[in-house]
Amino acid sequence: MSLVKLVAQMLKRILFISCWFSINIATASELVLGNFSVNNGLNTWQEKEFSGNTLYQLVRLENELVLQANSKASASGLFKEQVIDLEKTPYLNWRWRIENRLSSLDEKTKAGDDYSARVYILVSGGLAFWRTRAINYVWSSNQAAGEIWDNAFAGEKAKMWALRSAKDDLSTWKTEKRNIREDFKQLYGEEIRYIHALAIMTDTDNSESQAITYYGNIVFSTE
Repeated sequence: MSLVKLVAQMLKRILFISCWFSINIATASELVLGNFSVNNGLNTWQEKEFSGNTLYQLVRLENELVLQANSKASASGLFKEQVIDLEKTPYLNWRWRIENRLSSLDEKTKAGDDYSARVYILVSGGLAFWRTRAINYVWSSNQAAGEIWDNAFAGEKAKMWALRSAKDDLSTWKTEKRNIREDFKQLYGEEIRYIHALAIMTDTDNSESQAITYYGNIVFSTE
């Protein structure tokens, strides 16, 4: 599913947030952006529908509360707008697990732009809206881990990065840690200090299939 509509609709709010860095920048040494281990962990997230609604809910799995995404030929995402200072907390940490794979997809095409799991960050271009950029970390169905490509809908403004692939086990938690500043510099050749939003999406609308995915807490940290 395309990132273009979500980016466009978030841009106005992000521009407003960007004008108020001094009061909205997150400054904690460890920032829990997605606290899905508590009952009200979804209260600060918003949902954006593209093609039907993926069901996002907190469930208990293996004795802990986590976020479950259940997509049935649907595509909607959860996003949270927050200005984060990467000089203070440059590392993005999270856990995820998928219960099934999506098959017969070419993820580099619009018809195959479905993913069991994706986590992406958004950097606003401010008033120069054409400079808004995104990194989209995905659990890929047909690309090798480490593969990077332009999103089929958004082009070079939204880079796709396969952290996991079909070789990774199902029903098994995988832990990720990414240095967002370093990744952004590698992909776009620029030094950035702030990100402005983070989103999660499990989508299966193009393949008309189903995916069940779990996400653990999402945390920014100093190291």
